[in-house]
Amino acid sequence: MKCGFVCLVGRPNVGKSSLLNNILDMKLAITSNVSGTTRNIIQGIYNDEDSQIIFVDTPGIHKPNNKLGTLMNKKAYHNTEGVDVILFLVDASKGFGTGDQFILNKIKESNVPIFLLLNKIDLVKNKEKLLEEINKVKDLYHFEEIIPISAIKKDNINLLIQCIKKHLDEGERVFSEEEITNVSTRFIMAEFVREQVLELTHDEIPHTVTCYVENYEEKKEIVNIQVLIVVDRDNLKKILIGKNGKMLKEIGTRARHEMEDFLGKKVYLETYVKTLKNWRDEEKYFLELGLKEEDE
Repeated sequence: MKCGFVCLVGRPNVGKSSLLNNILDMKLAITSNVSGTTRNIIQGIYNDEDSQIIFVDTPGIHKPNNKLGTLMNKKAYHNTEGVDVILFLVDASKGFGTGDQFILNKIKESNVPIFLLLNKIDLVKNKEKLLEEINKVKDLYHFEEIIPISAIKKDNINLLIQCIKKHLDEGERVFSEEEITNVSTRFIMAEFVREQVLELTHDEIPHTVTCYVENYEEKKEIVNIQVLIVVDRDNLKKILIGKNGKMLKEIGTRARHEMEDFLGKKVYLETYVKTLKNWRDEEKYFLELGLKEEDE
């Protein structure tokens, strides 16, 4: 039995969460074009007949412009320690840039096998350009593997799994075969709401918006869920509610569909918005986000 930990790193929006979701064949981590969508460390557990691979999805590493960004970067770097393989994702449609080089300079100090994954090859129409990109990056570092993939289309995902197994040691399962993640169902439900907030409001609402499940009651045929959306300014609250409550209703409707797909049950969802001013300056703000500063 092959068993080990694999960390996903890369700039924001390179497809780390999409890759995790498609490896597991389920939606575990939310995705969005908004930078900073992934804030927490999410583990997804892959099992097959001869292996257990614990994938660790991390926040996108970026140039921070606030305390939240600094903490997210720190968490991402911290979670590359002690793993068996690092998957370094780069957007193949945009090419290897200075931001990617910055991350590589950090992770190559880890003394861990690094796979370079050129993601989004489905967006690269000129395959010669892809070959040129591979030739460009292969001399930057001694990558154990360079694999072009499409996380969305699942291109070369099976190949990736087989390559990972070669670098894992023999051992017993860390988790039972029934376990799929380290995060709670309540956390995932809250994230489904936050995903729709980011998708529907785009740049109007900062990515520091936070969602909590206030109540979760599972019955035989239906699950009752109440989710609180927290912002720090009244004008943001107005945007989220929208005219005659239209925006909040749309957020709830879309999130409810995701919840029903995940839970396999009907969901009755209530969403409401609350303003907590000056939350950014409170220690509680970062504790609630799961971005504790105990490692500072």
